[in-house]
Amino acid sequence: MNMDDEPEDSLSSSRYRLEGFADLHEDLERLRRKVEELEPTVQCLLPEENRFSRLHRDADAAQAAHPKHIFRPSVFGHLIGVKDIFHVDGFPTRAGSKLPPEVLAGPQAEVVTQLRKDGALLLGKTVSTEFAYYAPGPTRNPHNPEHTPGGSSSGSAAAVASGFCPVALGTQTIGSIIRPAAYCGVIGFKPSYGLISTAGVIPLAPSVDHVGLFAVDMASAHTVALALFPGFPSSSESIFRRPVLGIPEGPYLSKASDEGLAHFRDTCDWLTSRYKVKTVPALADFDDIETRHRRLVAAEAAQVHEDWFRQYRDLYAPQTVELIEKGQKVSSRQLNKDRKGCAQLRDELEDLMEKHGIDLWLSPPAQGPAPAGIGNTGNPVMNLPWTHAGLPTLGLPAGVNADGMPMGLQVTGIFRGDEDLLHWGYELARVLAL
Repeated sequence: MNMDDEPEDSLSSSRYRLEGFADLHEDLERLRRKVEELEPTVQCLLPEENRFSRLHRDADAAQAAHPKHIFRPSVFGHLIGVKDIFHVDGFPTRAGSKLPPEVLAGPQAEVVTQLRKDGALLLGKTVSTEFAYYAPGPTRNPHNPEHTPGGSSSGSAAAVASGFCPVALGTQTIGSIIRPAAYCGVIGFKPSYGLISTAGVIPLAPSVDHVGLFAVDMASAHTVALALFPGFPSSSESIFRRPVLGIPEGPYLSKASDEGLAHFRDTCDWLTSRYKVKTVPALADFDDIETRHRRLVAAEAAQVHEDWFRQYRDLYAPQTVELIEKGQKVSSRQLNKDRKGCAQLRDELEDLMEKHGIDLWLSPPAQGPAPAGIGNTGNPVMNLPWTHAGLPTLGLPAGVNADGMPMGLQVTGIFRGDEDLLHWGYELARVLAL
């Protein structure tokens, strides 16, 4: 996007940096007016008294800690929302639940500590579904408040889509970043499993939990992602060539709705004029993969919540109760077998990529556009295999449907090929926006 063409209150990556002391305070006042106007409808932020007084103080502190004549970190001055399963010093953690916040308290998340140290400003906590599972909060889709924003990172996706912050942190255990990013028409990034620290984040299923982010553009996504895994090497060859794209034909794609699959096919056809796109049979045993992943999530969630659930069962939402009780029935032997399935699927997918000369997989980021209603957050099935395999995944905006609701594209790279994926994502995002 050409910065000269942006509206005055745009929340692009460069506008919301601490370039000047007075400018930032003026920007915060513009943002305050936007939040006052839109938040009563969108409801993506946890309430915070005197939010903007605190932000002005934080801006002063960041300015003092990083004087302008000294090199400033790349995320200096970025406003960032934080999903309310991340512990943040000075903020209670409720995780979208009715449990007492003091029961859930813990040390500040490592990623939050790093961002604060580098001069990023925290807009505040964003709404999460209960314990990052299915029980939704009050957040609505900024494109149409009668539709879900997706979940579980509902508030983070909606905050970026509403223009409240250029970046917001989220997590994905099945489809909690890429799906809401598609529903809300923003960038979503889920890194390779284990690449970004989950320390200080209330887990759902540690074997498949990923910390990732939402962003208003690829520049913002790349900047914050690299700040959270600095020094990670990229393949230099990716700078000089376009990637070969692969479509995983088979039962997996049949999980998309007719509308979602038609949009995906049209998007792939559009890309064939600029990229080499190959069709490859893949994920023939997808039903088994889905069963395995959902069983793993249930079993590990039961372990995570064992003590809390015993004491506070009546405070849990029915969806979470069902998950935990299902997980309690999974044997240790079965759980260990399911965990091994993650690496096995990763190897299978990467073997196919090597055999067919594919750099990136293309797939629908959701079954279709954001469903009407906010009683559920949509089905994450289209994200499930890539999360199970722990592969890095980008969600890119890819137009709108006939009703004006955002549609997207899911792009998946090789394990620990995150920087290549992000690099290629710039051009893919540009082509999809044409």
